[in-house]
Amino acid sequence: MAEQNQNNNKNGGQQQDINQLLKVRREKLANLQEAGKDPFVITKFDQSYHALQAREEYEALEAKLLVGKDMPDTEGMEPEEAKKVKTDAYNERRAIMDANPIKVSIAGRMMSKRVMGKASFCNVQDKSGNIQVFVSRDELGTDDYADFKKLDVGDIIGVTGYVFRTMMGEISVHADTVTLLSKSLQILPEKFHGLTNTDIRYRQRYVDLIMNADVKDTFIKRSKIISTIRRFLDDRGFMEVETPMLVSNAGGAAARPFETHFNALDEDLKLRISLELYLKRLIVGGMERVYEIGRVFRNEGVDTRHNPEFTLMELYQAFTDYHGMMDLTEAMYRHIAQEVNGSTTITYQGVEMDLGKPFERITMVDAVKKYSGVDWNEVADLDAARALAKEHHIEFEDFHKKGDILNLFFETYVEEHLIQPTFVMDHPIEISPLTKKKPEDPNYVERFEMFMNGWEMCNAYSELNDPIDQRERFAAQDALAEAGDDEANHTDEDFLNALEVGMPPTGGIGYGIDRLVMLMTDSPAISPDT
Repeated sequence: MAEQNQNNNKNGGQQQDINQLLKVRREKLANLQEAGKDPFVITKFDQSYHALQAREEYEALEAKLLVGKDMPDTEGMEPEEAKKVKTDAYNERRAIMDANPIKVSIAGRMMSKRVMGKASFCNVQDKSGNIQVFVSRDELGTDDYADFKKLDVGDIIGVTGYVFRTMMGEISVHADTVTLLSKSLQILPEKFHGLTNTDIRYRQRYVDLIMNADVKDTFIKRSKIISTIRRFLDDRGFMEVETPMLVSNAGGAAARPFETHFNALDEDLKLRISLELYLKRLIVGGMERVYEIGRVFRNEGVDTRHNPEFTLMELYQAFTDYHGMMDLTEAMYRHIAQEVNGSTTITYQGVEMDLGKPFERITMVDAVKKYSGVDWNEVADLDAARALAKEHHIEFEDFHKKGDILNLFFETYVEEHLIQPTFVMDHPIEISPLTKKKPEDPNYVERFEMFMNGWEMCNAYSELNDPIDQRERFAAQDALAEAGDDEANHTDEDFLNALEVGMPPTGGIGYGIDRLVMLMTDSPAISPDT
């Protein structure tokens, strides 16, 4: 109890200290405003360089102007002699560079500050990275230097000056002026430990971006991944479109939707769980090759690979089938890896995956036989399937059919083994209500899922375009919903009408963009983790 009281007192004292620091920041702002120096009235700053650009340009100029003037090797010299030799060489190099100054205006957040009497250093962070700034009283003047010393870590500043390299070898900006552009009234997490609290990282992503460079890098790489996908598809004649998010019938996937109400029409609506049915309508309309990258919403659990709101890409191509979708997917994944990571081999959490080799292709029945020893071709009926499930301690629902239980075997025994890129083909019809039957065996459909690292990465079909068959499949889904399956599809009369108008043979596929980004960026979770 005494230890607990001591910790409570310690935490209380820390909170009191933080409150005092927050109060001081607001007082500083009030003093600035009273002195006519309110930073929030500033509307712009002419930023001519980012940190990385300034460093790279200075290094290039050094390489051009300082040929044959490397810093001398002073090993074996007496300390005083070595210091003089280094200083003379530095001054010579500095004089050459100062005669050809790179003048810059940079802007960003001040991440650290060291005040040392008449001269100080601070570190400014912008979107490209960090750069050190040297600030002196002689250059700024007494009043402006005094204002600089009052700045806080977290303040956003603009700096004009020229680039130089310090005696310690760090490329820096020698400040002519420092302008406070925005006052930070909050305290950033302590720099050494960074921001590690998972909940704060998720809810205050703006702070996470400031404190964790790897998070910003992931954002940048995610943008590059999506732009690479767009170029890949655009070059193959696909057109990007947008379809409704609020729908009366959320179909196209086995998931529970979020529900809402449209007051103006007094109508219940749902947030879409898939992009499929509206994109297929465009195929009916003659678009032939379409894709959409958008947010979808599924009212389900949250873990490292699932969020209730996530980014999905679906594409549809007329006059091809699921084999065409496999070929396109293999080419696209290989292209993304090469463009974004510079190699078709990627490493995720220490596991290496080779996208350069042909992806394995295996049927679901063969995969289950390979990893569980159960040959589904010898399972006679539903009773036999249930008996096998009980024997293997696989739980199932009363409404599950033989094909559903095959899928449960696959999830239990197979998925974790699919580390290298693998297409798992030919799913049972019971779990594929929108897919064409295999002509040689109507118990299975022309569908595949691609797996990497044990994760489902995409899901594709030879799309069902028979409106009579589709109506029967919808009826079976309605029966499942009545039996208690809240993830079942429901009959969509307008979509059936579109199929009756006529949809050509079509291949379609859906990709989870977030999981793709996780693999390509070696991120351990969809949302920040510890």
